[in-house]
Amino acid sequence: MLRIESISKTFYPGTVNERRALDRLSLILPDGDFAAIVGSNGAGKSTLFNAIAGSFLTDSGFIELDGEDITFRPEHLRSREIGRLFQDPLMGTAPHMSIEENLSVAYLRASGSRYSFFSRVGKREKERFREQLSLLNMGLEDRMDQPVGLLSGGQRQALTLLMATMVTPKLLLLDEHTAALDPATAEKVLLLTENIIRERKISCLMITHNMNQALSLGNRTLMMNRGTVVLDVSGEERAGMTVQDLLDRFAGNAGREFNNDRILLSAFPKGSMREEADGGERGREERRGGEEP
Repeated sequence: MLRIESISKTFYPGTVNERRALDRLSLILPDGDFAAIVGSNGAGKSTLFNAIAGSFLTDSGFIELDGEDITFRPEHLRSREIGRLFQDPLMGTAPHMSIEENLSVAYLRASGSRYSFFSRVGKREKERFREQLSLLNMGLEDRMDQPVGLLSGGQRQALTLLMATMVTPKLLLLDEHTAALDPATAEKVLLLTENIIRERKISCLMITHNMNQALSLGNRTLMMNRGTVVLDVSGEERAGMTVQDLLDRFAGNAGREFNNDRILLSAFPKGSMREEADGGERGREERRGGEEP
């Protein structure tokens, strides 16, 4: 279980550039939960991931993973238990190393052995790498000696996902990991992601800019605003929600309309977004008795 209690983070304190990125944020993610996170630019989504991964120390609060306080644990030690994928397919792999070498480094790092830096993978591990690569259906199992830098973005992101879950992590962080891929490749990587998370029962937080994905993927939806979680829905409540319901709930909890164009444009893939939005506005006017705002 991931437990976050009242963490805050302010960048450039005491200067004209002071910015509070996290504001007393609290969150509990039970074992096996898969939560999708959505929010405008600057809402604190990636900052939250950096805090969990240990990229910086928070100003206050604490973070627990599986009952252990990791608030002050260095990032390289957290990486043994926390897998992470970034939006950029170029991150997370070493381009000049081969596919096999990248998988070996990821496997040894996550093994938890204090001597992993001096260890080498054997024939049995290499066969396992080949088997895991074959599940991607990308032919990478026949290119294990090829440098990762020669792979396409989709192949590289799929490989990064495999590296992050080679040894099942206690927590998986997905930071818009399909946003930079073409639609067909993104769908394939997303399906692969769902299968791995479901089969291994991995606890997962996934940032997405797609409102429909936020409601359809996993078992829980979180919305962030100004460095904190303003909406947390799951179960039957989430199952019956539409995108417009989600936007209305956000406005009620955050005290303002959701105004990220990139996310809103992805919210209504069928028909006209303006028609959907107008319909939602008409519904709100009816609930107010037809009065003008």
